Amino acid sequence: MPARPLPSARALPLLLLACSLATAQAPPTDQLRQEAQERVQGRAKLVQVITDSLFSFAELGYQEHETVEYLTGLLAEKGFKIRTGVAGMPTAYVAEWGSGKPILGLMADIDGLPETSQKPGVARHDELIPGGPGHGEGHNAGQAVQVATALAVQEILQKHNMPGTIRVYPGVAEELLGSRTYMAREGLFDDLDAMLSCHVSSSFDTQWGVRGLALVSTQFSFHGVSAHGAGSPWKGRSALDAVELMNIGWNFRREHLRLQQRSHYSIPHGGNQPNVVPSEATVWYFFRELDYAHVKELHALGQQMARAAAMMTDTTMTERIIGAAWEGHFNKPLAELLDANIQRVGMPAWSDEDQRLARAVQKLMDAEQSGLRAKPSPLDGPAETSSGSDDIAEVSWKVPTINLRYPANIPGTVGHHWSSGIAMATPIAHKGALAGAQAQAMTMIELFADPSHLERAKAYFAEQTKDVKWQSLIPDDVSPPADTNAEKMEKFRPALEKLRYDPSKYSSYMEQLGIEYPTVE
Repeated sequence: MPARPLPSARALPLLLLACSLATAQAPPTDQLRQEAQERVQGRAKLVQVITDSLFSFAELGYQEHETVEYLTGLLAEKGFKIRTGVAGMPTAYVAEWGSGKPILGLMADIDGLPETSQKPGVARHDELIPGGPGHGEGHNAGQAVQVATALAVQEILQKHNMPGTIRVYPGVAEELLGSRTYMAREGLFDDLDAMLSCHVSSSFDTQWGVRGLALVSTQFSFHGVSAHGAGSPWKGRSALDAVELMNIGWNFRREHLRLQQRSHYSIPHGGNQPNVVPSEATVWYFFRELDYAHVKELHALGQQMARAAAMMTDTTMTERIIGAAWEGHFNKPLAELLDANIQRVGMPAWSDEDQRLARAVQKLMDAEQSGLRAKPSPLDGPAETSSGSDDIAEVSWKVPTINLRYPANIPGTVGHHWSSGIAMATPIAHKGALAGAQAQAMTMIELFADPSHLERAKAYFAEQTKDVKWQSLIPDDVSPPADTNAEKMEKFRPALEKLRYDPSKYSSYMEQLGIEYPTVE
């Protein structure tokens, strides 16, 4: 048999290119999904450690310094390039790995809430720090989902020589709607092909279409003249009077506002002592409405009320916008892809101890004692009514976006309340976050492997934004209020430092705290 001729010098580069393309060809989708799921499952310990560590940090919005140092350290160890202090926020960052297209983002909130300190796994109100901050929303588990996803997908891209870029972002001060508008304004999402967000829940699901209310968060500060409250009150001009008159006017106006609106306020500063006419006072408003146009109108009405209150009291008024968000609009093709993977993963296998804690907490909260859910929820479409707001909405108008809701909490607890912190450093949160990371990683690797998914997502997004283009509800000259919560965290940090989770010594945060799981009455 004659010897086969060697390739010519001209044919050799083509042969090498063909070999390179064959090497870079991705395995079948089913194989990639299975590999993603297995790689996440192999990070169960990492998910637990991240969840428990962030729970112990319990940092409020804009002050998530320890949280950010910890998370960026984990990602940097795995080769991610880190940019910190982006968009004018010390705790905002972008962590990036890979090269080329597509560019896929992962985002989850990181901030805690004031006055929600709670011992994990204890079915009663039992504070770690009296009056202290805590994770009474459950944001501590979101980055566990996203970091496990990022590292699992990174390994698969490396193994199969697949092109693409992974980016991980934090949801800084989400409880204040405080970061994503500024990040969007800086163009940090402009080159993304899609964003995969996630948020803690007691269910396992996702949605598409319009979700949530548009919101403007703003503070009106009134400036008057101090005087002796008894000796010469006529010489004073009370800033507190202006705050109270604005609130009275707003409460009377509520009857004549659209049923779709939600508005609420607090008074962070109302003076110093009764015998001094308050020269400075501030009221903080959240204005919510169904969409961008209506929330702009509501905000304008609030500004009018504030100016009128200043006129009535012969004071002056300044405004400081804190944060804002549009209503969300989540991508249908991406949601369908994620939902299929949620159904494949299924709910975690809850233990008897998990269910005992859940039913004890439900009894405590006077809720239906049904325990933890057994099945994922079906894919849901646009919501006819909404109440909450989330600034992931800002991203959803910039790039195709989905939001995974992973099952790390207990049905029947109250949001923004200590009861929502009970499960968040227990096996319930660990298992729920791990399940969420599996679905997220399976979806992400499919997007890297099959361009048709992103083509459909972009077609839907083009139709979504055909007549409506995102505009910031925050003026361009307004900077992020990065000083917010600084005094509160300074007060509680010494006590929190003593409670930091040490995974080198303890298998869980509950073990470190000496809590028997579950602790029920």
